[in-house]
Formats: sequence, structure tokens, C-alpha cells
Amino acid sequence: MIPQEYRQFYLKDVTFVNLMMRRIYNVLIVANPYDAFMLEDDGRVEEKIYNEYVELGLRYPPTFTQVSTTEEAYQVLSTMNIDLVICMPGNADNDAFSVARDIKAGFPDMHYVVLTPFSHGITKRMQNEDLSIFDYVFCWLGNTNLILSIIKLIEDKMNLEHDILEGGVQMILLVEDSIRFYSSVLPNLYNYILAQSKRFSTEALNRHAATLRMRGRPKVVLARNYEEALALYDKYADNVLGVISDVRFPLGGVKDPEAGLKLLRVIHQRAPFLPLIMESSETENRAKAEAEGFRFVDKNSKKMSLDLRSIMEEHMGFGDFIFRDPKTKAEIMRIHNLKELQDNIFRIPDDSMLYHISRNHMSRWLSARAIFPVSDFLKKITWERLKDVTAHREIIFDAIVQYRHMKNIGVVAVFDRMKFDSYSHFARIGDGSLGGKGRGLAFLDNIIKMHPDFSSFPRVTVQIPKTVVLCTDVFDQFMEQNNLYQIALSDASDEEILRHFLRAQLPDSLIADFFTFFEATKSPVAIRSSSLLEDAHYQPFAGIYATYMIPYLEDKYAMLEMLACAIKSVYASVYYRDSKAYMTATSNVIDQEKMAVILQEVVGKQHDGRYYPNFSGVLRSLNYYPIGDEKAEEGIASLALGLGKYIVDGGQTLRVSPYHPHQVLQTSELETALRQTQTRFYALDTRHVGNDFTVDDGFNILNLRVKEAERDNALSYIASTYDPYDNVIRDGLYDGGRKVISFAGVLQQDVFPLPELLQMSMKYGAESMRRPVEIEFACNLNEDRTGQFYLLQIRPIVDSKQMLEEDVAAIPDDECLVRSHNSLGHGVSEDVTDVVYVKADDNFSAAENPTIAREIEKINSGYLDRGQGYVLVGPGRWGSSDSWLGIPIKWPHISAARVIVEVTLKNYRVDPSQGTHFFQNLTSFGVGYFTVDENRNEGVFHKAMLDAMPAVEETEHVRVVRFSKPLRILMDGKKQEGAVVPVCRPS
Repeated sequence: MIPQEYRQFYLKDVTFVNLMMRRIYNVLIVANPYDAFMLEDDGRVEEKIYNEYVELGLRYPPTFTQVSTTEEAYQVLSTMNIDLVICMPGNADNDAFSVARDIKAGFPDMHYVVLTPFSHGITKRMQNEDLSIFDYVFCWLGNTNLILSIIKLIEDKMNLEHDILEGGVQMILLVEDSIRFYSSVLPNLYNYILAQSKRFSTEALNRHAATLRMRGRPKVVLARNYEEALALYDKYADNVLGVISDVRFPLGGVKDPEAGLKLLRVIHQRAPFLPLIMESSETENRAKAEAEGFRFVDKNSKKMSLDLRSIMEEHMGFGDFIFRDPKTKAEIMRIHNLKELQDNIFRIPDDSMLYHISRNHMSRWLSARAIFPVSDFLKKITWERLKDVTAHREIIFDAIVQYRHMKNIGVVAVFDRMKFDSYSHFARIGDGSLGGKGRGLAFLDNIIKMHPDFSSFPRVTVQIPKTVVLCTDVFDQFMEQNNLYQIALSDASDEEILRHFLRAQLPDSLIADFFTFFEATKSPVAIRSSSLLEDAHYQPFAGIYATYMIPYLEDKYAMLEMLACAIKSVYASVYYRDSKAYMTATSNVIDQEKMAVILQEVVGKQHDGRYYPNFSGVLRSLNYYPIGDEKAEEGIASLALGLGKYIVDGGQTLRVSPYHPHQVLQTSELETALRQTQTRFYALDTRHVGNDFTVDDGFNILNLRVKEAERDNALSYIASTYDPYDNVIRDGLYDGGRKVISFAGVLQQDVFPLPELLQMSMKYGAESMRRPVEIEFACNLNEDRTGQFYLLQIRPIVDSKQMLEEDVAAIPDDECLVRSHNSLGHGVSEDVTDVVYVKADDNFSAAENPTIAREIEKINSGYLDRGQGYVLVGPGRWGSSDSWLGIPIKWPHISAARVIVEVTLKNYRVDPSQGTHFFQNLTSFGVGYFTVDENRNEGVFHKAMLDAMPAVEETEHVRVVRFSKPLRILMDGKKQEGAVVPVCRPS
């Protein structure tokens, strides 16, 4: 049983970018010409240091300036900022100590290191030298790696306190007063530590994170006497990875032949399982060390450096983690990385597990790999406090899972089959761009990571779906290898283009990656377009390209075939007729468009051959239709049962302001609730298997009645029941009576914190993008009131910056051609002369709507060619997928319109459109959308004025008229007032 204190915990992430901030930038080397040559040409010291700094992700490796005399050194120091002076052996009459002392007298505030060869004369002289004025003295035998070690040693010392407090970085304490010995051991020690840090950096999810992670390598700290060593240990005891100590060094100012033994005894008493290594050239010390339980390294051994590395690997947590049999010490299992530890933690025998956790081995191994949050957490759970092997396993497993979850959020990982599993979030295949939607998803993931209060609801998880992006370079490779540009850029029909694309071949190298993705998600997959231009920051392309969905199949090869078809179908959609028209409308060139593809788990649950979430929604941080005490800046959400495609296609949704969840216009009156709430929903047909992909990306989407969801038990907390006997709607589900999708449970009864989640998403999304945003989301809601809230997409709403200074509402009705009290958009436009309107009268029939759509498409094409705009007026909902509710036109076919007006006729009353796919495009291009209902005195449309004017173009159902001077189009987005005003009335 795990104690409660260990069940709920929060791991604090480490920001590696804040480590190793203080560095040596400029080094002055005072050397004779021979040593200068050795460093520059033979040793290539600058090149070596540059390469290592690049490996560490540090941008500014130190630069070296070399001089030969004290005078030259003074000249350089007077003109440059120098951080470190290295004085090398000088000429016969001018040794390094004298040079260093002379320079330090003039420039005392910097680091000084003296290099000296070791001869009998020098050794004798140093006994009388005051070495305390220098940072370090090293033995120089021409090994240029020593220069790297000197710089690292000084930088480690400079950053020690900050990096331990900031990130929990570990340190290795080296206690040695022999200049000759530490001059040879430090380069070996640093080479080994750097090699290990390269290995553990592979735990990172991408190259940038790997280089930053190397800054978390253990630091090496050199102490040269007993007091200094013990003070360092006392100060940083919790972060000491191990101690390597000589035996004979000063204690109380006098060389003590057993100082090392005394030091290690004190440390061992305080930390019984800390790795303590004794090194000595006196072989009799081996027996003393081993009697106390310390490891021993013989300084006289030719393989001393290998012996030291071997002990460090085994006992300081470097290398693989080796689970051993406590009795025989035989290897039971070898663990290479964190994921392997997570996968195998329950397979380790109890006695081996007890052996390692009681000695803190696992925490030390994690520390050495810079996995500080888990290491720090586990270090506090000692065997003495929790004598339960099973509980330890569960705690370690939970901590690793939380850590991996934390590190995955907000990071665009490079897809790695060895690492991608059910705990992974977001990965990329390829080196190209993620595309607009891909960038938006990565950005959303980062927003969730940066705001921990998304995790403040104990019964709710907030995340993005598991996602893999095929970057744009995969698209380029596919197009070129299959020679598809010729057909793609031709005038061929959409069907023919799709046929060519489906016959083409995706790279075989992707197959194993896709199988890994299937295994990790175990759910249906959405294949979404993510083009360079789609959802771009200033010119969003919304809904122009395709999104396909495929079911999860046990037969991985059948699923692979469907996935390949879906990816190729998304690629093909770049070159469909509508896409090309849209490109023209936005002055973009089709052959510059690049497509990334998002593979994403579909949010939802399986219900007898169909798959869908409890509800989906679109959230906008600007509300152009505020009612009651709502404010425009409080935003608006459209909610719907089932897949979000229903909302995008203009289906009937529930409109609610997240700040006013109790104020829902559509459910405020019985008649309105029955007429204006959702009656159908979309679900993925999981029984539709095969490669019969069509241009219509909804070919395998079921359009179902709400009754089907009732049968699936999917309406808990989101539906109410109409009681026909009492003629009332009751919140909740009851037998008999029509189910009304009211979302009462999640909006008004606090069953699920949806209003709060929407408020947070909108606030943090808009703050992060520095502009109004549109966010797509979906939610799985469970009977026990737990749930998963998924953020699916974010894109900017690009608001017009035009100033509107006059009061639109004050303009008299008789001066307006069109007046709306329910308008969408903001700004002033004075460059449109034409009005395109549907010749609708009281005998209008909605059966003509598809024909009208084709006529307008042709007219729009002419305006695109001329680069002109127009005002578009017609009955019902523009762009509705249901032609009985309005003209079923797509955005590219009305993309030259500057204002779109929907009017209600006496015999054709359709409620104003909400949540249509046009919203993003309208706001992107500053297009106005006016609703006029003269039956309710909600606006004015002076059609008679247009009927009296001559037509410049006319079809069976549509007229085009032209004013002699541009119309004034005025839109007040905050007050929802809009007007189209002729400058001069037609005669």
C-alpha cells in the first residue's frame, strides 16, 4: 500500500537553459613561441574547445590570445576583457610564476593559472612559493586536453552554487594536493564525464533539448586539503555523486598520511551508501581502504584511469543500470535508458530490487543522467521510511511516467520508435516544417505546459491528442519521387488528381514508424492537413484542405493501407479546384504551397461500429454576437455532441459564453430549445474498411440521429429530456421523451468544469498569441464525472485594425441600402461599387439553392480575375451543408465578397448561421457578415432600390448592379452594428 504522501506528488521540471550561465569567454595565454606553436598548430586547442562548446549547446566558446612577454600581456589586458590568464613555462630567466605574479600585480581581478614542467629544481622552488595567489598550478607536459580541463574546472566552480540550487546538478568531489596527479587525472575524468553526458543526452526528445541537457552533467570540484574538502561536502551533501580522495594531504596545515582515510570515514558515517573511492601510490593503503568499505585505485597502475572509470561506472551511476543478485553479484538485467526502466520495473526480483533501493542506487543513476526531478523525489523515499518493495516499484513507475509526461508536453520530439509509446505526446518525422496546424498544436501543448493550473482539476486531464507530424520534406519527397507535379498543377478534375495520387508510393521507411504509432495510440486516427499557409499567423487558410479519419483495426496491414490512402488523399487536396481558386483569391502561388500531415488519435469512444467523443466544440475569444450582459471580449463557444466536423459543416450547435454558462439563449424557451438544438451528430464509421477513398473527406462519416447516441449511453450530463405530458424540459436523462442536447450538466450543474477550462484556454491562448484566437476542442466525459479535455487546434483571428469613428447605429434607416443589428466584422471599407444579390421574393423556393450556388461561383470568378470586390445578399444561411437552410456555397466561390448578407423572407425563415466554417475566413480577410430579419424589425434591406437599377450582369436567379460611386461599408464589431450606405442615391 502506497502512503498518501507518495501517491500525489508534483515533479518540478528543470530548465537546462538556465545552467552553466557563467563562462570563460576570453583566455590570454602567455607562452614562449615553442609552446604557442604546440597549442595552435599541433594541439589545435581552439578547435577542440569550439567543438566541445558546440556539443554542449553553448554559443560562445572562449577565444584565445597568445603573447610571449609581460609587456605584450599588459597591452592586451589594457584593451580587452580577459577572464582567464594562463602562464606557461617561460624563458630560462623568466619563469611562469614570475610572469603570473607580475601580471596579477597590475590586473588582480581575474583568474590565474600557472603551468609548469616538473623538474627537481621546480619542485624545490615551489616549496618556497606562495601559490595561494593563483587559482591553480598544473603540471605541463604538452597535453592540450589539459587546457580544456582547466577551463571546465574553473567554469564548474563559477556555476556550482547556482546550478545545484537551480537544477539539482550533481558534483564529484576530487580531493588531491599532488599537482602532477590532478594534472593527469582531470583530463581523463572530464573526457569520461563528457562521453557519459553525450549518452544520457539521448534521453532528450530532440537535438536542441539534447544539447541543453548536457549542461546538466556532474561538475568536478577540486579540493586540496582536508578542511576545504569537508566544507564543500557539508555545503552540497545532498548533491554529491561520489568522492575520489588521495590519502596523504594537508590536515590542519600539516601533511597527514591518513587525512584521506579520516575524511572518507566522516563522509561514510553521514552517507553510508555514497560511493567513496580512495586513490594512492602507497600500496599498503589498499588494505586500509577496503577494510573500511571504500573502493581503491592504485596510482602506480598503468591502467589507473580505466580502473577509476570502471568503479565510477559501477558505483556512481554512469553507464547502464545493472540489476544484480545481492548474494552472487551476478548481472540479472541491464537497463540502458529511462523507458527501459519503466518497462521492466515490475520484472526485477524482489531481493535484487531491495538491494538496489536500500542503497539508493536508482536515485544516483538518475542523478548522473540529469533526471533530477525523479532522482530528487526518490532520494527522499528511503528504505527505512517505506519498507515495502512493491510500493517502491509503483512509486518509481509513477514518478517515471509523470516525468516522461512532463518532458513530452510542449516539446516537438523527433520520432523515435524506441521511445514513442502511450506516454508520448508530439513527435515529428522529417526535418521540414510542421505546417500551420502542426505549429498550432505544438504551441497548444506548450501553453498547457506553461500553465500548471490546467492540472488543478483533480478529475480532469487536459492535453492534446497523441500526435505525429509528417513534415513538409516528406511531401516534397513524395511529389518528386512519384513525378506528380505535372498532373497536380494541370486543369484535371479533382477525381483524376486523386486517382494519380492514390496510385503513387509513400516511402517504405515510414511503415515501421506507422506501426509504432498504431501500437501507442490504439485508437482511430485522424489524418489532417497542415499546410504552410493553413492557420498561418496573418492569413489563415481554414478548412480548404482535407481531413480524413480511419478506424483502428487489429489487422495492422489493413490499417496501414487505409492510412497510406488517407495521407495521399490529403496531399492531393492541395491541388483540387477549390484550393486553386482559394490560392488565386489570396494572391498565393499553388506551387509554393507545402503540405505537412498530422496523424492524430481521434478523441472519442467506441460504440457498436461508430466512434465519437461525448462532445466537441469551437471556442472563439471574440464574440461578435453577444446577448444580454455578455461582452464581445468574453468570447463564445459552439458545442455539439459527436465529432467536431458537424460544427465545421455548419450544423446546429449550442452557443454559450464561457463566462455566462447559465445564459443560453437556445434553451431559454421551450419552443426555441426544441427547434434550435442539435438533432443529428457525426461519428466515424469504424466498420467502413478499405481503400475506396474519395474527394469527399467525409465518405466514412456517419450522419446520425441523436437517438443513436442515447442508445450508446453517450448523453450523460449533456442532454435534457422533453416531457410532452407536462410540456417541460427536465435536466438529465429520463425514459421516454425527446432528448434535448442542452449541456445542462456541464454548464449549469458543475458536473464537469467546462466553463472554467474554456475560460483558461481562451485567456492563455489569446495571451500567448497576443491576438484573438479560435480553439477547437473535444471531450470524453465519463459516468463517474471524470473526463479528458483535449485541445485540438489554435489559430489566430486576425482583426481589422481600421478605426471606426462614427456611430453606425445613428445612421438613419432610409440612408442605408443594408442595415444590420446583428453584424459580424469590424472596420470601414470604401472601395466596393457592386452588389450581387439573389432575386428572392415571397415565392422563393429553397430547391433552387444549389443552382444559385453555381451561378454565384461563376460571377465570383470574374471578380477575382479583375481583383474587385462586391456586396453579396441572399436568403438563408450562406455555406450551409443543408441546401434547404441556405445556399450551399463554399468559401472559394464567394471569396471576392467584402460583405455577405443573409436575409430572412416572409415564407423562408431560417435562424442566423452560427459556427459555420466561414468565420475564420471572414475575420482573416476583414469580410463583414450581416444578418437581416425585417419580419422582426431586425435590420433593413432596401431590395427595391436594387431592383430599380440596371443590371450589369444577370442570370436566372442572380442580379449584379453597380453604383456610380463606392459604397460605404461600416462595421462596429463591439456593438454588432453594420451598414452599407450608398454615397449617392440612384436616380
